[in-house]
Amino acid sequence: MNKGIEDISKGDVIWSYLATFFLIGAGVILLPFILNKMSAETVGIWNIFTVIIMLVNILDFGFSPSFARNVSYIFSGAKDLQKEGVRQVTDGEVDYGLLKGTLTAMRRFYRQIAIACFILLATAGTIYFAYILKHYTGDKTDAMVAWVLLIAINCYNLYTLYYDALLLGKGYVKRNQQIIIVAQGTYLLVAIGFIYAGMGLSAIVGAQLIATVVRRILAYKTFFTKELKTNLEGVEERNAKEIFGVIYPNAVKVGLTQLGAFAITKSAVLIGSVYLSLGEVACYGITLQVMDVLTRCATVPYRSFIPKLAQCRAEDDKESLRRYYKISAVSVLATYIACGLMWIYLGDWALDLIKSKTSFVPVGMLTAMLVIHYLEDNHAMSAGFIMADNKIPFFIPSLVSGGVTLVLLLVFLGWLHWGMWGLIMAGGIAQAAYQNWRWPSMVIKELWGK
Repeated sequence: MNKGIEDISKGDVIWSYLATFFLIGAGVILLPFILNKMSAETVGIWNIFTVIIMLVNILDFGFSPSFARNVSYIFSGAKDLQKEGVRQVTDGEVDYGLLKGTLTAMRRFYRQIAIACFILLATAGTIYFAYILKHYTGDKTDAMVAWVLLIAINCYNLYTLYYDALLLGKGYVKRNQQIIIVAQGTYLLVAIGFIYAGMGLSAIVGAQLIATVVRRILAYKTFFTKELKTNLEGVEERNAKEIFGVIYPNAVKVGLTQLGAFAITKSAVLIGSVYLSLGEVACYGITLQVMDVLTRCATVPYRSFIPKLAQCRAEDDKESLRRYYKISAVSVLATYIACGLMWIYLGDWALDLIKSKTSFVPVGMLTAMLVIHYLEDNHAMSAGFIMADNKIPFFIPSLVSGGVTLVLLLVFLGWLHWGMWGLIMAGGIAQAAYQNWRWPSMVIKELWGK
């Protein structure tokens, strides 16, 4: 008997907050060890690693959210998938042949990009990292071991990335958050043990690899239940190549959007590492990492609602969409105000307390970053409501904004020598010109007719 998409309850949102809190807690517990035991140079390389992981994830090129959205359509009762828009469902029964073909398409795609990831990191990535190490005065052997582990974690993560899409598409919000808690607990315990063993950078990356394996094993066991396996074995698989052809157009648009978003929000660390010292990169990078945590907190309700957004679109349920949007928008604004003020007044005190060798950016810069990232999260959340209707009108604006950001970074850093202000303002200016206001206004007009 098909149960369709799991219901999203208050308990799911609470578990999402708990998982986010645990992610923060693990980071807060581990951060003193990193900042106290490692030099600013080493922290700078760690930040570069973090951005490289985000850059590699772009190889997914928008297929993960597109696969998740289409899995939601299937569990909502869709009998075929559309290149654009959503065909209204009727009986709500799952077409397991369609699901089986979609699973095959996902596995084939992620196997190919995992291979591409290995080639990219083993060649161009290693050349780039070797260049960075020329000016590194720390343990270069440990750094190279960490680099090899980083290649391993990226390839494995990409190869199994469709597990996330399956859990999200089925609406397993609570279970996914519980898996995150277990994986983060594993990461925390292993990382602290490795750091005490004197492993340096390789301690962090090695712990991330182990935690990722644990997360994937638990995700597989959660989704592929005995009942689901039986249902999949008893049906004829729909043509995976045709299914991929249907998903491909919008997935590429999402991928281009993500590429633009990376250029806007993350490329500053990579480009900044060429123009600025590793110490300055560490300062900006640590601030950006905490900002990413703030983003996760602010968007917890929205991310919990994602499976239901696709279902609401399939059922043309505007009333639920309006309710989800109001909750999501208020959460983003309230979290940025509350957490932003705490960070401004208590951030430096917290770093002094743990005797950190790396600091946050000055208060003026931090305030500007908070405003810029709030506007970014607000319009990204609005774009997600548009994307739930299987429409991607924002991929070209995102690419344009990303290109403008790269140009401004080169001008601000290489010509005007603005330093960290250049890293902060390039993306903010590019986004404010169009995307910050365009997508929220589009959603509000659609849902409320204003």
